[in-house]
Amino acid sequence: MNSSPCVVAFLLLLLSAGNDARPLYPLPSKTDNGLRQPLQTFRPYNIAHRGSNGEIPEETAAAYERAIEEGADFIETDILSSKDGVLICFHDPTLDDTTDIAKHKEFADRKRTYEVEGANKTGFFTVDFTLEELKSLRVNQRDPFRDQQYNGKFSIITFEEYISIALDAKRIVGIYPEIKSPVLINEHVKWSKGRRFEDVFVHTLKKYGYKGSYMSEDWVKQPAFIQSFAPTSLVYVSNLTDLPLIFLIDNFTTPTPDTNQTYWEITSDKYFDYIKDYVVGIGPWKDTIVPVVDNYMQTPTDIIARAHAHNLQVHPYTYRNDNSSLHFNFHQDPYLEYAFWIHKMGVDGLFTDFTGSLHNYQELSSPLVRKDGDRNATDILHKIAMLVSSYKKA
Repeated sequence: MNSSPCVVAFLLLLLSAGNDARPLYPLPSKTDNGLRQPLQTFRPYNIAHRGSNGEIPEETAAAYERAIEEGADFIETDILSSKDGVLICFHDPTLDDTTDIAKHKEFADRKRTYEVEGANKTGFFTVDFTLEELKSLRVNQRDPFRDQQYNGKFSIITFEEYISIALDAKRIVGIYPEIKSPVLINEHVKWSKGRRFEDVFVHTLKKYGYKGSYMSEDWVKQPAFIQSFAPTSLVYVSNLTDLPLIFLIDNFTTPTPDTNQTYWEITSDKYFDYIKDYVVGIGPWKDTIVPVVDNYMQTPTDIIARAHAHNLQVHPYTYRNDNSSLHFNFHQDPYLEYAFWIHKMGVDGLFTDFTGSLHNYQELSSPLVRKDGDRNATDILHKIAMLVSSYKKA
């Protein structure tokens, strides 16, 4: 693709018009939005990884609201627990890297060392703080090369608050929660009546009406995928709900956190034959699908073809626009990366930190068909792109 830099800049400017000064809204109210635009299912899913966290600190209400504004099909989150058993949206088992915990001297004595997925980890663990204490912290941007202006402005949110954001959206937006670090959570947090982390997780989904197998009538009304790196959690949860499950797959050297199985074992045809009875898809790290050496992509593996042959969807992670994350093959152009994975590799969904970028690319390459025939901004941009393409060929 040899698009003129001026043309690309012009298209991107139009795509972002009106979005630069959008307000950040508080948590939405419980309102009945009536008939809403349905979830699109004709192109790969745009999965907002921890919200639009390329712009706003991850797993915050603002990051999820921004992702919805930018066109996410699903908003993704990691579910952990507080000391008092309230499920929260937070990625790391420790608070050190993405909150202002270091400023809170009243919590200085809470630092602990626990075993996490086979290795000792030291820090301030969510399981040692009540929800009230966690709510007193503020979330920061994880990466120093990203926008820091929102640091300290947003609090940690609960699983239920996250769900309310999706349900109160003006269109149908799916949720994609992860059962995070279940071994650690079940060891340190105890619920009444012998319930496990997974039990409380599924109960919360049922409380808000999430049910139904993939593409069933119930699922389409309130779409959700449940994801985990822990196969025993997925098998357990499959007996509690018929919601579709996704088995996450880490890098070549990291074993499963609960069964200590190797990457090679869990990506074998034999294992796919086993796990397909419980899950509808896999979520591999993209650099295991196409290995990388010195930041250059090598020959793709056959994992996508084999997964599809076992009737498993493939939702790789994580797509990032940052220069440090784009392999040299894509010449610092995220659109080239999306084109490669969607049109050449044939993935079924993409976890991205930059929801708006993926949405804009998909609207240009495979726009939604609108019944009202309105010539909105996306339609016009698609026509401009086609005209540019015709002009270059001439």
